[in-house]
Amino acid sequence: MTNISNTNWSAYSDPQSPDLRGVFERVKRASKSLALLSDTQRNDILNAVADAIISDKDKILAANAEDLAKMERSNPLYDRLQLTDQRLADIAHDMRNVATLPSPLGHITKQKTLPNGLRLCRISVPFGVIGMIYEARPNVTYDVFSLCFKSGNACVLKGGKDADASNRMGVSIIHDVLRQHGVSPDVVTLLPATHEATGEMLNAVGYIDLCIPRGGRKLIDFVRDTARVPVIETGAGVVNTYFDKDGDIEKGRAIINNAKTRRVSVCNALDCLLVHLDRLANLVELVKPMAEKHVIIYADSQAYAALNGKYPYLEHATDESFGTEFMDYKLAIKTVASIDEALAHIDEYGSGHSEAIITEDTETARQFQAHVDAACVYWNAPTSFTDGAQFGLGAEIGISTQKLGPRGPMALEEITTYKWLIEGEGQVRA
Repeated sequence: MTNISNTNWSAYSDPQSPDLRGVFERVKRASKSLALLSDTQRNDILNAVADAIISDKDKILAANAEDLAKMERSNPLYDRLQLTDQRLADIAHDMRNVATLPSPLGHITKQKTLPNGLRLCRISVPFGVIGMIYEARPNVTYDVFSLCFKSGNACVLKGGKDADASNRMGVSIIHDVLRQHGVSPDVVTLLPATHEATGEMLNAVGYIDLCIPRGGRKLIDFVRDTARVPVIETGAGVVNTYFDKDGDIEKGRAIINNAKTRRVSVCNALDCLLVHLDRLANLVELVKPMAEKHVIIYADSQAYAALNGKYPYLEHATDESFGTEFMDYKLAIKTVASIDEALAHIDEYGSGHSEAIITEDTETARQFQAHVDAACVYWNAPTSFTDGAQFGLGAEIGISTQKLGPRGPMALEEITTYKWLIEGEGQVRA
């Protein structure tokens, strides 16, 4: 990728593509104006956008239908791309929730007076401009805007071409509300759905303060390996659940089914069930509800023997079955002889996103939670709860799987930084 200062901007001759350097400059300027808004003004605008989502839902659904018409229903991304009346209602509800949350700005996080009399105060402030790269998920457009706007950040959005009509309609509606309230629409900008635009965002040093990719492993790896602006990794999830020898069958059946089939295309969906050797006799009962959703099970030899003739969608597992993020009605099953073997499997194949154990033994559960290196570690609950709204954060801008900085669901606090304010009385350093 080229350095932004050396880019031949005239090369972008697509009449729908703006001058990206000019776009970045306008967003940067507009980000400064957000500091002039009170939290009450921000909340009023968020509520107005939520109202507009509902009142303009026919426009949004029509644009979404354009995108859906270009994608096969069998594509695992179809579910992520699809908007419905209920999903729009949920998006509007989440935006109103964000408006009710306390402002993350201006919090004093540390305060002290030095022996020389200097008074130090550390306060929370916006990053400035946040760049978001995401795939076929038009709901992200609204989530990112709400969280960035509430936290005083401008945002540059780069959606995938699969959701371009949906994203453009969403941003258009947001822009209308911003103009009505006297706020520059440049505080939220959608780039062209091109690879070139992605490259320019990742090299927009001095314009983009933080970039967050949200999508599959290939996208996240590309952003991490290419970007010259700071990046927080999010999203990709190879999720395991371990059913222990002391697991409860009723709990296990409900947890496993919910984690796998609630929404198969999301990053917190279950990919691999680890089952203790002593509980193979209960495996048919554990997976029985998934047959109604036609979930294909890729079972190792022991699990296959336990399910053969008793589960209708059964195949033999291969080496590729483990460590795969399916995003589909597919599940791998691995038999383990101990919790240590389960932990070793997770160490090798997990992605640091979400992992779970089902057991009635407290000591085993605590061992699992202490050992597993992931952003979210569950005991007797499904990984489907890894979600900013479910965590009481209002919404989420992504789920961080890295350790430096934010980890897990990221919301308002995670997209602020801080600065030091120092007051003196004329002191000088010796």
